[in-house]
This record gives sequence, C-alpha cells and structure tokens, in this order.
Amino acid sequence: MKKQQFISDCTVYEDEKEFAAHEAVDAELLLEAHKATLNSYAPYSKFHVGAAVRLANGVIVRGNNIENAAYPSGLCAERVALFAAQAQYPNVPVEALAITARSEITEVTEPVAPCGACRQVMVETEQRSGRPMRIICQGHTGPVFVFDGIETLMPFIFLTKFV
Repeated sequence: MKKQQFISDCTVYEDEKEFAAHEAVDAELLLEAHKATLNSYAPYSKFHVGAAVRLANGVIVRGNNIENAAYPSGLCAERVALFAAQAQYPNVPVEALAITARSEITEVTEPVAPCGACRQVMVETEQRSGRPMRIICQGHTGPVFVFDGIETLMPFIFLTKFV
C-alpha cells in the first residue's frame, strides 16, 4: 500500500482588475457570468450563480442557477450554460467557462467552485471535444482563480471509457 497525492494548479489573480490586465478575453467572459447572476432564480438559498461559456467559434452562452421547491429539480448555472451551448452548437468545442456568484445574505468574496455533478459534466464536455477548457472562478468580488482544464480542478476523474 502507498499513499498517492493529487495536486491541483491554478493561476490566482488578486481581483478582476489584475485579471483583466492579463486576460482581456477571459475577463469579458467573466463579466458575462456576472451578468448571468441577474437572471438567477434563487428564492430559497438567495445564492445567485452565473456562468458563461465561450465556444471555439466565439459565441458566448450564459447560464444561471434555477432553484425549485422540489430541491433536486433545480439546476446549477454551469450545467445550464454547458447544456445550452451543447444543444445549440453540438460540435463546437468549449474554450472557457466562467463562474461567479452573489448572495442576498452575505458578500461572496472568495471564488465559487463548481459542484461534483457540474465537474463531471465538464469532464465529459472536454472528452467530447478532445481539448481542455479554461475554468474561471470568482465570487461577487475578490480573487479570480483560473484552472487550465478540468483535470487541474478535479485531478482524479471518472472517464467515459469506464462505462
């Protein structure tokens, strides 16, 4: 028996100004994710999540979380954006995904991370296209984390070859 360590790397920017100075195109995508929070339906959690996907053809598709009183029936912003993009442009690879959130209860100053289900959808999205996507995470304000592909965010992934 031996212990195995999985290490994740990401680039950390102090705030959106520093991020925009280095990553202008991705800063625009993050702004679209911030705009997507305005369409969120979160009457129960008061936690509004927005996501924006940039496709290889330059199209940006937004998504937001949608809650439901029958809790499992809601959907995360990341999956809404990815599924909408894949439904409208099924053969166009995803280049980047930006995720952000705001709360009616507290200030979100740390980057929000996608849930496990969303991470698995990202895995399969990358596998379908054969290329990694950048994953950009921020709270309502504060630092911006950039991951170069889902394996840097979730290094021990479930692959489609297993099914």
